[in-house]
Amino acid sequence: MSLHLLHQFPRLELLGAPTPLEHLPRLSDYLGRDIFIKRDDFTPVALGGNKLRKLEFLAADALREGADVLLTAGAIQSNHVRQTAAVAARLGLKCVALLENPIGTASENYLSNGNRLLLDLMDAEVVMVEALHNPTQQLAEQAERLEAQGFRPYVVPVGGSNALGALGYVECAQEIAHQSEGVVDFAAVVVASGSAGTHAGLAVGLEHLLPQSELIGVTVSRKVEAQLPVVERIRTALAEQLEVQAHAPITLWDDYFAPRYGEPNEEGMEAVKLLARLEGIMLDPVYTGKAMAGLIDGIAQNRFRREGPLLFVHTGGSPALFAYHPSV
Repeated sequence: MSLHLLHQFPRLELLGAPTPLEHLPRLSDYLGRDIFIKRDDFTPVALGGNKLRKLEFLAADALREGADVLLTAGAIQSNHVRQTAAVAARLGLKCVALLENPIGTASENYLSNGNRLLLDLMDAEVVMVEALHNPTQQLAEQAERLEAQGFRPYVVPVGGSNALGALGYVECAQEIAHQSEGVVDFAAVVVASGSAGTHAGLAVGLEHLLPQSELIGVTVSRKVEAQLPVVERIRTALAEQLEVQAHAPITLWDDYFAPRYGEPNEEGMEAVKLLARLEGIMLDPVYTGKAMAGLIDGIAQNRFRREGPLLFVHTGGSPALFAYHPSV
């Protein structure tokens, strides 16, 4: 079934070119299985990351609506907020961000370094909140305040994760299919699953383009029973938008995010150190480190459905390494 409707949605050309898909020879030797990586940490705005693919569609919609502010929300060390601020800067828009401290730390490094430092450099306006207990409502209330000041805000959902933003990861699935065609048959694709737009977009795209490749979402903030409806909701809306079917089982592994979102754990940090030591690739403590821990343990526990090469989708986030030091 075709994904041809994808190209009917307005988008900004921010990515520039497909991101690399690389073999990791030393990690493959170490794990005894061929491992490849999709380098979405190489996207070209503000030190890279997966949110730029979503923002190509979301920011195009904002410009279509005549917005002069990109308004979003996330943790103090949010990669999404950092990339939203960068796109706003590039487009000459104001960025306003509601930020929470999800781990309740008083560490000056967490509060002012890493992604938070970059927000200041890009002149984003930060509004601290006690908690993002209802981000949809909180963003709507902030939008009303901005409108009362004469601005025209565009609300970018947390993580850029809605059906429109997820279109970016249908495009990523197309890149993966093209880059691997005739070269490698992936037994599985592994990605961090948080706000779920990346996961849902890959789910729709890969079901149609690489249906024999199992997609594994490694949760970074929720147990399966809480994460599954988040992924399903975006996937369903996205499939309707593209007028395609999306019925493949959604696979989630929730064994690797403890103790909670935004707090490093031993397995995740060991994965960060392993990739740095063997391949010179930087993961992060919140998303990709924990997702790579899932891939590594998945091999050890024989959790993948079939033998063969694995693809890890690197969604970025390395600026957070500086915020979590010396805990790393």
